[in-house]
Amino acid sequence: MSDWLADASPIAEIDAADRSAAQAALAANGARPLVLRGLALHWPAVAAGRAGIAAMAEFLKRYGEGAPMNVFTARPGSGGSYFYRDDMAGFNFRTEQATMGELLERLLWASTEADPPSFYAGSTSADDYMPGFVADHALPIAAPGATPRLWTGNASQIATHFDQSDNIGVVVSGVRRFVLFPPEQVANLYLGPLNRTPAGQPVSMVGVDDPDLVRFPRFTDAMAAAQVATLAPGDAIFIPSLWWHNIRATGPLNLMVNYWFEAGTGSSPLLAFAHSLLAIRDLAPAERAAWRAWFEHYIFGDDAPYAADHLPPHAQGVQGAASPERDATIRSFVMRGLAGPR
Repeated sequence: MSDWLADASPIAEIDAADRSAAQAALAANGARPLVLRGLALHWPAVAAGRAGIAAMAEFLKRYGEGAPMNVFTARPGSGGSYFYRDDMAGFNFRTEQATMGELLERLLWASTEADPPSFYAGSTSADDYMPGFVADHALPIAAPGATPRLWTGNASQIATHFDQSDNIGVVVSGVRRFVLFPPEQVANLYLGPLNRTPAGQPVSMVGVDDPDLVRFPRFTDAMAAAQVATLAPGDAIFIPSLWWHNIRATGPLNLMVNYWFEAGTGSSPLLAFAHSLLAIRDLAPAERAAWRAWFEHYIFGDDAPYAADHLPPHAQGVQGAASPERDATIRSFVMRGLAGPR
């Protein structure tokens, strides 16, 4: 571990063996990260993993092949880092289709090699790719509306990124280190392209294990705000919405199950932000200041939900209170605007 990570603040944690107490602690925790030690120690897959990679692979194969899924492969010597190429013209890994059974065979082979490639399949619906797993491995705390998703591979490093939803991740086999940064550290993380990303979400260009502080000097502020935890099989972590997280997995067969829940409105703030880059950022300073006032009044201000109260409800249109009808009106208004004049 990098020296600065060894000195970083630990993520708060609780003993989650008492599941009702864990649920209460999570509810009281608010929008802060929390490690739930031992939450899933009772899972059959956790027990299977203790017997080694062959036993774990055999256990998982019992759930059948499932549908073909996207599998990333990073070359030997890459350290399992899934990232951009040095020239930023593409990525340092390739993507192909394979079933869970085929991926497990590759991981078994790789475990016998001195310097194997890294294999990684992320965000795969458990019901689609390992049918029956969810029925045998129920999450013992609430995750409203979540679809359990599998993250399977050998050694890997996933660049610092965020998710729009709250997230519970359960480590089933292998060991995972989580480095978290609060949402307000965005300016100190030096994001890559928003519209061309390794796996969907924008990522930080800074390597957390060996940060280049000459190229990325503001990262020192992010380092001061970072929180770190290492999770073993059976442990879980709660990552609040919009918290940045970097994940390093070690071991020949890593499996994590995650649950994204309470995703908000279903509309992407990132897309609204991207359109603001087009529509607002490059305006003259006085115009930007004028639009800042709009955003403060209608979006970010404490009184923003009431900004249209001077109008009767039937006349509030896109400014009205949230409802399916209001949302449909907004989408129609935005789509007409994006289409341009006819």
